[in-house]
Amino acid sequence: DDAFFVCDLGDVVKKYVRWQKNFPRIVPYYAIKCNPDETMLKLMIGLGAGFDCASKAEIRQMLSLGASPEKIIFANPCKQTSHVRYAKENNIKPVVFDNKEELVKMKKNYPNADLVLRIQTDDSQSVCPFSMKYGAHPDSCPQLLDTAYKMGLNVVGISFHVGSGCTDVQAFVKAIQNARVLFDYAESIGYHFTLLDIGGGFPGTENVDLKFEEIASMVNLALDDLFPKSDFPHVQIIAEPGRYFAASAYTLATNIIAKRAVLQGVPGEEADSPKGKIFQNLPAFMYYVNDGIYGSFNCLFFDHAQVTPQILKVIEPTPFNSLHVNKELSVSMRFSSSIWGPTCDGLDQICEHVMLPELTTGNWIIWEDMGAYTISAGSAFNGFKTTKMFYVISE
Repeated sequence: DDAFFVCDLGDVVKKYVRWQKNFPRIVPYYAIKCNPDETMLKLMIGLGAGFDCASKAEIRQMLSLGASPEKIIFANPCKQTSHVRYAKENNIKPVVFDNKEELVKMKKNYPNADLVLRIQTDDSQSVCPFSMKYGAHPDSCPQLLDTAYKMGLNVVGISFHVGSGCTDVQAFVKAIQNARVLFDYAESIGYHFTLLDIGGGFPGTENVDLKFEEIASMVNLALDDLFPKSDFPHVQIIAEPGRYFAASAYTLATNIIAKRAVLQGVPGEEADSPKGKIFQNLPAFMYYVNDGIYGSFNCLFFDHAQVTPQILKVIEPTPFNSLHVNKELSVSMRFSSSIWGPTCDGLDQICEHVMLPELTTGNWIIWEDMGAYTISAGSAFNGFKTTKMFYVISE
């Protein structure tokens, strides 16, 4: 009765094919932080992806799985010195920076690295903005490049990130424009840039306002205009998608381990309305499941995720076709419900209010699109172990 994930590796392959179709010029460097599931990482290696690593541990993990050092970028702009040395020892050449102090660190510990300057973007329309923490303002970048050049450091390109869950494609376009200005400036002082990293921010599901194909269309137009292949045949363009590959491939199944019934009115209904008079004396239910915010649902806090429960219903006790997700239950069968995680923390709540049929202990609740920023930050708080994994391959 433990909670478990089902990962559809076929979904990852489909996403990779879709990426190649829409971004023929851009090599995806998967963001390990999004989901470090080793089975998926091995698949990504086989597909030909590169990898965005932010720490010594992530670099070590990818090398142990067989990734080539040439397919790894150390994309953390502010790094621990021992991690920089580890990157040097393992010949991880592209290393990101965004400030003068980091240049001093690189000069001392890894002077022959291929440095990549991360620039600030307008990520005000993104679910998880990063520019408050990382990225040099475009106006200060020429001075940083001058400093790097005088220090004898090899800067090879520009990177940016428009924020996770980007809803404004113009953020990509403006960042590409700023990158081109800096490519030209770098050329004027003696650099010859060979790398453009357009970061992440690509959606992993279809229920979003800004579709993946819309982003691809505008980004490709901007690249063809500002970095035409005829003028920049020497420039490699990469990106750092995370949730794009991971989100929809993972489905979580949780088991109801306990249940409480409380008398409660239905929110939104006036007490003296005909419907309100009927509902106000009906029970509301509190369901406790065996995964929560300290486990896979940490995404509710850290990733601003919105999750939707679906009920797994047994149709008949046969080995084949005996289960299906019941998405079409009559409104008259539903009750005001809340769903809680298993820990003793009162904040461990997954859904504050949702209308569900009356369920019982032992029923299963299914959660789709749970691959992004779930497994990576889960803990064993209160003695509840992290969720196990099963794999399938769809056609």
